[in-house]
Amino acid sequence: MFIGRLVFLKGYTGEQMIICMLIITVLLVAADQAIKFWAVSELSGSASREFIKIAGNEIVNLTYTENTGAAFSFMSGQQWFTIGFASVALIIFTLYMIKNYRESKMAMLFSVLVISGGIGNLIDRIRIGYVVDYIEVRLFRFAIFNFADICVTVGIVLLLIYILFFFGKKPAGEKTNAE
Repeated sequence: MFIGRLVFLKGYTGEQMIICMLIITVLLVAADQAIKFWAVSELSGSASREFIKIAGNEIVNLTYTENTGAAFSFMSGQQWFTIGFASVALIIFTLYMIKNYRESKMAMLFSVLVISGGIGNLIDRIRIGYVVDYIEVRLFRFAIFNFADICVTVGIVLLLIYILFFFGKKPAGEKTNAE
């Protein structure tokens, strides 16, 4: 029952929804940190490992790297800037979520993805001075990234799609006050 309510975000009061989102945030951050702990212990100092290979082609490898910058190593070595920028972005998303939690549960969930990923990478930046990355897409030589990066990217993309196409629109068949 709880899983069904959680997945479909139905039947929660505003306060229960905030608690639910906090639980999701904690779980996602914990998963990110656990995977990074594994990556450090198993991948650090070793060669890249094949992870997904199809028809002899390496698609995704597990490759340990330490990123001292932001996305794509932008601002590499500027630890205080990246910590400050990430902190400000997290505050903005958290305030947005708190302010709008009654408006849209979907926007809240997408914001939680962004916040969780941001917290996961911020923990690394503060604790060890760099972000642990380990997922390398070999198919088209993309940047090496991690679970937190996936949370941030998916959250932002879904939030933008939601805001552009769905936010503020009434479901089909629902009458407005003018009707």
